[in-house]
Amino acid sequence: MEGTRRADIRPGIEVMVELIEHRRSGRLTGGRVKEVLTTAPNHPHGIKVMLESGLIGRIKQILRSN
Repeated sequence: MEGTRRADIRPGIEVMVELIEHRRSGRLTGGRVKEVLTTAPNHPHGIKVMLESGLIGRIKQILRSN
């Protein structure tokens, strides 16, 4: 599942995000969502979130939801 719809995202789900500093390479980082930062209902490049580790990026893939 892609992470372009805010309604699909909630704290605690496992996701793969593209960090801001990895936008050019497209490298993905896994983690659990701590906070949803995007306020729009959808975003074409992925919903921006903060992971429990404190990293911020856009969701590219939802691995597992609660």
